[in-house]
Amino acid sequence: MIVLAVASGVLAGCGSSEHPRARTAVLPTASPEPASPSRVPESVPSSPAPGPGGLTPVFERRVDGSGPGSKAAGAHGGDKVVALTFDADMTADQGPRAAEGERFDNPALIASLRRLQVPSTVFMTGRWAQEYPDQARAIGTDPLFEIANHSFSHYAFSSPCYGLPTVAKADMRADVERAFTAIRGTGARHVVPYFRFPGGCYDDESLKALAPTGVTAVQWDVVSGDAFATDADAVAEQVLAGVEPGSLVVMHCTRSAAPVTDDAVRRIVPELRERGYRFVKVSELMRG
Repeated sequence: MIVLAVASGVLAGCGSSEHPRARTAVLPTASPEPASPSRVPESVPSSPAPGPGGLTPVFERRVDGSGPGSKAAGAHGGDKVVALTFDADMTADQGPRAAEGERFDNPALIASLRRLQVPSTVFMTGRWAQEYPDQARAIGTDPLFEIANHSFSHYAFSSPCYGLPTVAKADMRADVERAFTAIRGTGARHVVPYFRFPGGCYDDESLKALAPTGVTAVQWDVVSGDAFATDADAVAEQVLAGVEPGSLVVMHCTRSAAPVTDDAVRRIVPELRERGYRFVKVSELMRG
């Protein structure tokens, strides 16, 4: 079941070992009003209209074992599905580092996902798409994948947020729309109206600022711990210990900041399949 929630407070960041927990108010999920077509990328379903008070809807799995949509209640009616998501992070000011040879992409990871036939959602920053347009187009034209929005600049939408620079409230909407423009400008077609806050950090002000874009914010319930990790087995063990039916895992597609993700995925995928899990994209998980 989908939980559409208006949440307050800052959630755990991508590199944190803590599970995100938020104060939530469950919204109706039946027959949502479509967002303005001009604000939603082409060729994808419309996202729900803003929630109470004009706030952006938030999709997350509640991990406290209570309420609709909790894992304890059995997501997808007990169907053992899991969504692996990968953040393609690159901040607006990291161009010089890329020019000096630092790699913010991870072609080996994408190749492994293709070889293993794992449907996945890549939350991509606009800056990453600009730096690696051929890869963005290849991911975004492969039906195995879908691309969601991770902001243009990878700056925080609330503060404090793990030392990230902060987007001004007046610039938040433009930042998200600029990211969609950059991603679609590569020729990517499988672009979905979902958004992940950098660091997972947000508040009511940022939810209000993004409501006109028509996106649904997507969080997670399993933190892989792959950011800056050097032990692939430890990352794999953390994911395997945390996954339950309906889980949404956050990982990274950024080689310099998450160098062992590919190795971890090549262990995670067969073990979860051995347990009877089926991999789905976020768009399918949300339809459950």
